[in-house]
Amino acid sequence: MSNSTIKIQFLGTGTSQGIPVIGSEHPVNFSTNPKDKRLRSSVLLSKNGQNIVIDCGPDFRQQMLRANVRNLEAILFTHEHNDHVLGIDDTRPFSHFSKKPMEIYAGERVLGEIRTRFPYVFADEKYPGAPSLNENTITGKCFEVAGFKIEPLNIVHGELPVTGFLIDEKFAYITDASFLPDETFEKIRNVDVLVLNALRKTEKHYSHFTLEEALMVGKQVNAGKVYFTHISITMGFHNEVQEELPENAYLAYDELEIEI
Repeated sequence: MSNSTIKIQFLGTGTSQGIPVIGSEHPVNFSTNPKDKRLRSSVLLSKNGQNIVIDCGPDFRQQMLRANVRNLEAILFTHEHNDHVLGIDDTRPFSHFSKKPMEIYAGERVLGEIRTRFPYVFADEKYPGAPSLNENTITGKCFEVAGFKIEPLNIVHGELPVTGFLIDEKFAYITDASFLPDETFEKIRNVDVLVLNALRKTEKHYSHFTLEEALMVGKQVNAGKVYFTHISITMGFHNEVQEELPENAYLAYDELEIEI
């Protein structure tokens, strides 16, 4: 399984407000470089005609149309913040055309929050056309979905426990992190590709890695390549920041595609 090629597309690489930011006068807001336009963070993984998405934020519909995704087998959730879950209603076409519920995977707390925010999805008597979801609870154990081997990773986002994912033992996706426990470091050591959040360059944030901190994590992990996501407007212009990075480190950008 892990020998199959995974195609990865970054659907969004922005923080919760995206870029441009409404009403902002920051110079990046007016950049004409497409790499400086960032939807909310999400990633699409494809293998053998099967697709899964990590996180489903408010730009989900736009992201699915732009990437021309026709079938989606599952959505994995890192945590319950709005920029990671608000696209759930737009799973409806996938369920309509496949004639089956969308498989969602999340920790018990996150599933509880999804039930609270989308009560009409779980009503005993649902109105016609409401989303159809099949809940799968993530524990600490590995699981398989759509031909992918998924290992959950414990991550800390400020004081909130969130979930990262190690996929097919070669791709690690970690967003909204400010701390990685030792056990997570060990699981992702020497991984081929690590995706990690990097909010801004050096100014400390209580619940997100800075670029400086994320570079350090990538070095400690000894990842083959590191891509940074969940980027705020204060990171600066994409091309200028990229020029400052080491050889195996990259600012991800929307619609970037890589293969492992």
